[in-house]
Amino acid sequence: MKELLYIQEKLFPDLLDVIQKRYKILQYIQRMQPIGRRSLSDNIQIKERVVRSETEFLNKHGFIVVTSKGMQVTEEGDMIIEKLTEFMNGISEFSVLESQIKDKLQLEQVIIVAGNSDEQTSVKEELGKACVQFLNTILTSNQTIAVTGGTSMAEVANQMKPLLHAPNCTFVPARGGLGEQVENQANTICSQMAKKANGNYRMLYVPDPLSEESYHSIIEEPAIKDILEMIHDARIVLHSIGDAFTMAKRRKASDEVLQKLKTGNAVSEAFGYYLDEQGELVYKVRTVGMQIEDLEHAQYVIAVAGGKSKAKAIQSYFKQGKSNVLITDEAAAKEMLKGNSL
Repeated sequence: MKELLYIQEKLFPDLLDVIQKRYKILQYIQRMQPIGRRSLSDNIQIKERVVRSETEFLNKHGFIVVTSKGMQVTEEGDMIIEKLTEFMNGISEFSVLESQIKDKLQLEQVIIVAGNSDEQTSVKEELGKACVQFLNTILTSNQTIAVTGGTSMAEVANQMKPLLHAPNCTFVPARGGLGEQVENQANTICSQMAKKANGNYRMLYVPDPLSEESYHSIIEEPAIKDILEMIHDARIVLHSIGDAFTMAKRRKASDEVLQKLKTGNAVSEAFGYYLDEQGELVYKVRTVGMQIEDLEHAQYVIAVAGGKSKAKAIQSYFKQGKSNVLITDEAAAKEMLKGNSL
C-alpha cells in the first residue's frame, strides 16, 4: 500500500485528491439519499459548481442516478464505495486515530467510521456495515457466533449480507433477554443475522434478569444446557457496550439497584456487568448465558459502540481487557483521546 501511494504521488500528484473528493461525495449521497446538489454542497462544504461537475461525472459512469427527488447511489456505486473504504481508511487520518486507540486500549484491531452516532443515525448504520465487512474477513465455515442484544447489534443485523466464504455458520444469543424490546433482544437479532447471512440460529428463551433460585433451576433444563454449551464454545462474540444508567433504566432496574450503581459510580454495562471508570465490578445482573470470564476462550470478541457520549463507557469496559476488537466512530475515538475522558 505505502509503495503504491508513493508511486502515485510522484506520477499523478493530483489523482489522490480527485479520488478522495469523489469518494466523499459518493459516501455522503449514500448516507443521505435522495439528496439535491445544493444540499450536498452545503453539507460537505464543497462549492456547488464543483459538486455539479463531479456528480455529472458520477452519473455518466453509472455510479449515481439523478431523479426528481434527488441523487441516489446505484449498485455499482455501492460496490465502488465498499472497495474504496479500506483504501481510503489507509490514507486518511483514521489510520492514525485507529492506531492511537489501539495503543490506548491495548487492542488487536480498531476500526473507526466517520461521524458521531449520537447525532446521525446514518453513522450507526456505518458501524453496522463495518462490523459485517470485518466478519467477512475472519469467518470460516461452520463457526458459532454469539451475539448480545441492543441497538448497535440490531444495526449490525440490518446490515448483514450473505457470508459467501463462510457457509453453515450458526448464530446464538449470548444471553437471555426477554425483558428487552423485541427488536433489541438477542434472539431476534440472531435470527435476523442468520437469515441474511444464509446461516443457522438457535434461541435462548429465558428472562433477563433472573432470581437466584430461578437461575439454578433453568440452567439444569436439558434444552438450556445444550444451547449454553454452544454459547460458551463460540469462537466469535459480537457485543455492544452501554452506558450504565441508560441500560439499567431500559431494563427496568429497581430503585435499589439504581442507587447501588450511583453509589458505585458505574459508567458502563456489558454482558450484565456494571463497571466503574476503572473497570471494577459495581453490580452484576444474574443472567443465563455468556459471562465476561467466558470471553477468554473466544478467538475474536468484537465490541461495537459509538457516539461521543459512549467514550467513558468504552474505556471503562476495556479496562477488563476481555475484548480484542473495537468498532467505533470518530467522535467516540477523539473523546477517548482527550486527557479528561477518564
